[in-house]
Amino acid sequence: MTKRESMILAERIMNLIFNIRGTKVIIDTDLAALYGVSTKVLNQAVKRNIDRFPASFMFRLKKNEAKELFSLRSQNVTLKRGQHVKYLPYVFTEHGALMSANILRSQQAITISIQIIEVFVRMRKLLISYDDLACKLDEMEKNYDYQFQQVFETIRQLMTTPDTPRRKIGFQVRDE
Repeated sequence: MTKRESMILAERIMNLIFNIRGTKVIIDTDLAALYGVSTKVLNQAVKRNIDRFPASFMFRLKKNEAKELFSLRSQNVTLKRGQHVKYLPYVFTEHGALMSANILRSQQAITISIQIIEVFVRMRKLLISYDDLACKLDEMEKNYDYQFQQVFETIRQLMTTPDTPRRKIGFQVRDE
């Protein structure tokens, strides 16, 4: 895999990782697609090896979580994904994604799992550097007088992520 292909894959994986219940996870359908197997095959392999997947590696979404997640992901207006979910999806943490690659034992699963772990590690490093920046900002704020207070408040606002999801882009049908 070339460096360019690796970067494209890493970006694709990063877009598939969501924060659910305070944990960074990837959905079973996305993980299966990355590993080159169907979701059914992945979930069957997991069920055959369920003792390898504690709650910290994998958990099933609740109905409201699945609905919210699919509404954030779906850009398709005609198909209202998430409203008619037949089976609630499983989500895998970093460790669960690695363990699932181990039980699948395919070369593609091994290669992709390495990429997934690297993306999770990169995201963790970004979070740590983000926390370091906040600490440094606190130190600087103590050393400067109130004239710079507005600057510090603006930087803090830029550093915080909004609790509400972003507004969807594109045509939307309103339920009446």
